[in-house]
Amino acid sequence: MEIILKQDVENLGFKDDIVAVKNGYGRNHLIPLGFAVLATTSARKVLAETLKQRAFKEEKLIGDATKIADAIKELEIKIVAKTGDGSKLFGSVNNGDVAEALAAAGQVVDKKFIKVEGGNIKRLGKYNATIRLHRAVIIELPIEIIAEQSN
Repeated sequence: MEIILKQDVENLGFKDDIVAVKNGYGRNHLIPLGFAVLATTSARKVLAETLKQRAFKEEKLIGDATKIADAIKELEIKIVAKTGDGSKLFGSVNNGDVAEALAAAGQVVDKKFIKVEGGNIKRLGKYNATIRLHRAVIIELPIEIIAEQSN
């Protein structure tokens, strides 16, 4: 079954993509929840027209996302965390903590667009986070987890 996505769906595709899914997944989950519509010939024509009209706006969005990406690449993100024995952290560092560190550095990015390798970081060290600013603009951001200084 081919469907047209009405919004981004994790591990499936982006908004306005035409994807093939199993019948049950499309009919019982994606279409009833409003995530997709059936890819009929008329729906494909409407999609094609919409994409033509959106092409100019899309260029501007990609340009803005690229500017933000360049600004983020200049940043050095260090997240301070409490540690226990050795390099183990109390708790963990996740995409929300990276979003807060970026906001403190002056770049606001929603945490749902940030993926930290491994999901949660539980040790000190250097890691990478992937930030998706646009479907065409995805950057790798090096982050460092450092120990909180005790008095």
